[in-house]
Amino acid sequence: MRGSNAKALWLLGAAMACGKAGTPAPDTGAPLTVAAMPNTLSAAEQAEGWRLLFDGTSTTGWRAYGADSMPSGWRAEGGSLTRVAPAADIITREQFGDFDLRLDWKLEPRGNSGIFYRAVEGLEWIYHGAPEYQVLDDAGHRDGQNELTSAGSDYGLYGVPRGVVKPAGEWNSTRIVARGAHVEHWLNDQKVVEYEQGSPDWAKRVAGAKFAAWPQYGKAMRGHIGLQEHGGRVEFRNIKIRELR
Repeated sequence: MRGSNAKALWLLGAAMACGKAGTPAPDTGAPLTVAAMPNTLSAAEQAEGWRLLFDGTSTTGWRAYGADSMPSGWRAEGGSLTRVAPAADIITREQFGDFDLRLDWKLEPRGNSGIFYRAVEGLEWIYHGAPEYQVLDDAGHRDGQNELTSAGSDYGLYGVPRGVVKPAGEWNSTRIVARGAHVEHWLNDQKVVEYEQGSPDWAKRVAGAKFAAWPQYGKAMRGHIGLQEHGGRVEFRNIKIRELR
């Protein structure tokens, strides 16, 4: 399609993908007035304190976990921050404590990736310390058979309802809200996970999972945002964050 009809349909799709997410998280502000183009911010978003973590054209602001450079297997390609070849997990150069993070992601069939938060360095692997929001093709990957490892889960600890994630090749929207110990995972405008970091329930779950072997797991209340390299193509766009006071 061409002309105004195509533009109107595109704008409608963008609004649906990034609109208000169900019941709002506590004290996280009014619903976003979403910018019309990917990887940009509306005037309202800027006024509310939102910042882009990816500008759509470069990898500025990112680096490999445990290194100062950006691995060549990650590129800014077609308006997305994309894993295109074997690389490493990447993290923001900045660190964040309390925040509202939103982004879109798309996977190839059977794809697997993740979004880390409050990640600290000095560990062998980023997941030895940082919680992970699972990014997955549930229908094509075996991890999608378990709610604890399906898309949107707090990987290995808190499971998700079925039928929320979109198929491989389609864009999914993610929101992660962290305020103090309270953490929420949202997937396609639906809250799918809610937990208290460090609570007795959380500690019991950690003790019964593989994370029990890593004493620094989930202890940090401030750290980097990370994107996982897990062996396949994954694209991220509209990566924006607002620090919560």
